[in-house]
Amino acid sequence: MRLAVVSCSLDPDSRSRILAGRAHELLKARGCDVDWIDLADIPLPLCDGGACYGNENARLVTERLRLARGILLATPIYNFDVSSATKNLIELTSKDVWSDTVAGFLCAAGGQGSYMSVMAVANSLMLDFRTVIIPRFVYATGSDFTGDELTGETVIERIGQLTSDLVRFTAALCGEK
Repeated sequence: MRLAVVSCSLDPDSRSRILAGRAHELLKARGCDVDWIDLADIPLPLCDGGACYGNENARLVTERLRLARGILLATPIYNFDVSSATKNLIELTSKDVWSDTVAGFLCAAGGQGSYMSVMAVANSLMLDFRTVIIPRFVYATGSDFTGDELTGETVIERIGQLTSDLVRFTAALCGEK
């Protein structure tokens, strides 16, 4: 069973990328077959509903994600929503990736007030593509970091729980034990 962790931030100093890196490390330590996809390294076109789907990078990311049965999206929160790069990724990859797939979220935000902001995209994935959403997500703020190091103990624990849930939910969906 293949999994993927996607860093959806385009910011080189991204805190959500730090969350993604931690999740990726934990999954690899469990012996999981896990792909690392960093959108900062793979420029994607804006979804225009047409020519964008033929873009080489869009096809590459779609194929890599299509191989994954469980996906963690690490996203910054801007203006009470996931980043536009996250939404663009979902639009570009569409039902080919998200149908019958397990998805979870790692979010980095400026403050506590946006903790429910992931719900709009989670609902969209569930309703549009029948994606199985893990009902636990990670939400971190600046106080969970010291420089570029994740130091918030609760957030570190939640990443461990989320990665365990990703493996458990994906195995159940795939009929594996």
